[in-house]
Amino acid sequence: MATSTHAGSSPIPDTLIRELRGRVRGTLILPADAAYGEACKVYNAMIDKRPALILHCADVSDVQLGVAFAARHGLLLAIRGGGHNGAGLGTCDDGLVLDLSKINDITVDAAKRTAIVGGGATLGQVDAATHPHGLALPAGIISTTGVGGLTLGGGIGYLSRRYGLTIDSLRAATVVLASGEVVTASARENDDLFWALRGGGGNFGVVTSFEFALHPVSTVVAGPTLYELDRAPDVLRWYRNFIVNAPEDLNGFFAFITVPPAPPFPESLHLKKMCAIVWCYCGDMANADAVMAPVKAFGPPALYGVQPMPYPVIQTAFDGLYPPGHQWYWRADFMSEIPDEAIASHVEHGSALPTMQSSMHIYPIDGAVQRVGPDATAFGHREARFAQVIVGVDPDPAKAGLIRDWTVGYWDALHPYSSGGAYVNFMMEEGHDRVRASYGDNYDRLGRAKRKYDPTNLFRVNQNITPA
Repeated sequence: MATSTHAGSSPIPDTLIRELRGRVRGTLILPADAAYGEACKVYNAMIDKRPALILHCADVSDVQLGVAFAARHGLLLAIRGGGHNGAGLGTCDDGLVLDLSKINDITVDAAKRTAIVGGGATLGQVDAATHPHGLALPAGIISTTGVGGLTLGGGIGYLSRRYGLTIDSLRAATVVLASGEVVTASARENDDLFWALRGGGGNFGVVTSFEFALHPVSTVVAGPTLYELDRAPDVLRWYRNFIVNAPEDLNGFFAFITVPPAPPFPESLHLKKMCAIVWCYCGDMANADAVMAPVKAFGPPALYGVQPMPYPVIQTAFDGLYPPGHQWYWRADFMSEIPDEAIASHVEHGSALPTMQSSMHIYPIDGAVQRVGPDATAFGHREARFAQVIVGVDPDPAKAGLIRDWTVGYWDALHPYSSGGAYVNFMMEEGHDRVRASYGDNYDRLGRAKRKYDPTNLFRVNQNITPA
């Protein structure tokens, strides 16, 4: 009898694969299929893995069938939403990938300011559904990011200071457990699971839909201010003091960049290494000039690109610069302070960007984020004021080593100033100690939830929490 090999203890007979293919409503893709090569790809091209099976799920029933199949046959199981995960944790070698991209329906109740969002939807799809109603979900900065992975890790974005993390707007989730059971997690049902989902990643099941509260956001005042690189120490010192005291309607992340050689940037700045702050003000437009006045007063910047725009425009501003298929290497940390010694290291390494798309971002996570208690959700380190991420990026596989070495060297220099752990959505596969550090005092409680909902650790292709 013909078989397909996998990472489990025995091969899977082709008869069982044909049976699965006959039962699912979605599409089951095997290595011999013409669509397999494209179906294997994830956002980070540095990740090149070859699953034994890829199931593009059409509905919750397909997810149940896939989970049961993996459990029954000892298959490694990976769950893919948008495929954006830096470490490539939406795929695996020799196992089964459940691709949720077809489970992307979005229903908006404008009167109640809520949305039901399919587990495979992207931020761009959510914005397209909510913006016509003058509403938005606080989530991310690149519209091709999957809602599922972003939410389960916490969800940092342009609206965080005003409306909190994405998980702070989560009201309920529909989850397929390792047992195959479909349950609702909310403050009223399976509240321990609901707690764990809000920051604990994909450790507890497959979320096939989310119910979110939405917020009144339509037109924002947003865009970058650019500064000459030799001004970086002054800019970063000003930024660290200004942003934590600014109105919560104003968000801005600091970055080292190489100016892209394209509009809207003037040719005189093309491919120039600079430092930048990317702003987004979501408050009353009548107050925008007053709120931005200190930003204009500091400088002047080499470029002031801040202007009114629909919120989805700033959400898509980086899409063209960072399309799928580039090499990526990530390192991250939470930081409570940015001391002068850290600024000196930032300038040293940020001035040496190895490629045009490599960057370092510092996101503010104070304001509304910190008004949620440290143990109210699984997300660790609510006391931190900043989430820092260093990314080496380039389309050329030959530069993978270059961007990895720069990223790690930069991180090594800044890590002594961290407050412990990192935002899990910004991490590579860095070992159990880093995962534990990133959840801090919440880790043991997560381990107990893992033991209850996934005692065999079926969902382990993630920043894994082991069952207590």
